[in-house]
Amino acid sequence: MTTDVHHAIDAVWRIESAKIVAVVARMVRDVGLAEEIAQDALVAALERWPEDGVPDKPAAWLMTTAKHRALDRIRRDGMQSEKHDEIVQDMAALGTDHTPDFVDALAEASEDEIGDDLLRLVFTACHPVLSVDARIALTLRLLGGLTTDEIARAFLASEPAIAQRIVRAKRSLTAAKVRFEVPRGPELAARLADVLEVIYLIFNEGYSATAGDDWMRPALCDEALRLGRVLAGLAPEEPEVHGLVSLMEIQASRTAARTDAQGQPVLLLDQDRSRWDPLLIRRGLAALARAVALGGAHGPYALQAAIAACHARAHRAEDTDWAQIASLYESLARVAPSPVVELNRAVAVGMAHGPAAGLALVDAIANDATLAQYHWLPSVRGDLLAKLGRASEARVEFERAAALTRNQRERALLLARAAASA
Repeated sequence: MTTDVHHAIDAVWRIESAKIVAVVARMVRDVGLAEEIAQDALVAALERWPEDGVPDKPAAWLMTTAKHRALDRIRRDGMQSEKHDEIVQDMAALGTDHTPDFVDALAEASEDEIGDDLLRLVFTACHPVLSVDARIALTLRLLGGLTTDEIARAFLASEPAIAQRIVRAKRSLTAAKVRFEVPRGPELAARLADVLEVIYLIFNEGYSATAGDDWMRPALCDEALRLGRVLAGLAPEEPEVHGLVSLMEIQASRTAARTDAQGQPVLLLDQDRSRWDPLLIRRGLAALARAVALGGAHGPYALQAAIAACHARAHRAEDTDWAQIASLYESLARVAPSPVVELNRAVAVGMAHGPAAGLALVDAIANDATLAQYHWLPSVRGDLLAKLGRASEARVEFERAAALTRNQRERALLLARAAASA
C-alpha cells in the first residue's frame, strides 16, 4: 500500500510541481524559496498520505498546503511590508488604486490564472542573468519536475555538480533581484528567444546525445516537447513558439526509426519511414500552419520546421524535395546566419545539385574556427567525397569525425563508414 501511495505522490508531483512552484513564487517573489516551500508540501504528503490515504484531489491538496506554508513563511519572516509594496506596484501597473489588506491581496495574487504564473516561471528560469547551462538545469528542475539525479544522468554530469549549478542559479536570481514577471514590449522578443533556445537545447540533447553510450535520450525529447506544448498554450499568439513545437514534433516522429534492433544509429535516408509516427507528423504540420498563419513563416524555428516538413511529406527518401530544402536553408542563413546552417545547406545543395556543389560550400567554411571541434564537418565532407569516388580522402574525414565525437554509437557508425571507404 505504501509503495502505491509513493507512486501516486511521484506521479502527481511530476505533473503538478511546476504549477505549485509558480503559484508560490508569485506569492513570495523568490524562485528558490518557492521551490523550498513546494518541497515542504511534498514532504507533508509523504508523511500524511500513507496514513490518511491519497486525497480525492491530490493536486489541490498539494497546492493548498504549499499556499498555507507560503503565507506562514511570509508572516514568520516579517516579509509583509516588502511583499505589500510589490503587490501595490503590480496593481498600479494594472491601473488600479485599490490597496486591500495584505493577506487578502496576497491570496488574490496567488489565485491568478495558473497559466500566467507558469509563464512567469518559464521566463524567470530562463533569465539571461544565468548561464545557458544553469538555465537548462533550472528549467528541468522547476518546470520539468526532474530530480537532480535525473538531470545529472541525462547530461552525464555528476549529481553534486548539477546540484551546485541549480543552487547557484537560484542564488543568482535572488541576488540580481529578478522580478517574477513576464517581460513586456521589446524585451519580450529577446527573452522569448532565450526561452525557446533552452527548450530546443534540451530537445537536441535528447535527439542526438553529445556523449555516452546511447544515440538518443528520448526522455529529454519528451520533456522538451511537453515544455514546448505548455509554452504554446501560454503564448498562443507567438509564431516562433509554434515553429519550435512544429520542429520538435516532426523530428520526434522519427524516433522509432532512428536506431536498429541493436540500438545502432540509422541515418535519415536509410530509415524505414513506415515507422515514423503519423500523429506527431500531423501535429507538427498543424503547428507549422499555425506559425505561418500568425505571420511567422520566416522565423528561424518555422524555417527549420518547414525543412523537417519536406522530409515528413516524402514517403520515400528519393521523393525528398532537396531543391526546396536548399532554398529554405538559404532563407534560414539570411535570418539566422551561422556556419552550422551553411553546413546543412551544403548537404541539401549536394543532394539537389550534386556532391561537387555541396563540397564547394563545405570547403568554403572548412576553416571557420567555430567548427574546429564540430564532428559533423568532417562527417559531411567525408560523405560528399565518398559520393565523388574519392574514397581514401573520405576515409580520413570519417576517422577525423570519429575522433571528435564523444558519443560511442556515433563513433562506431563513423568508423564503420571509414572502413567501408577503405
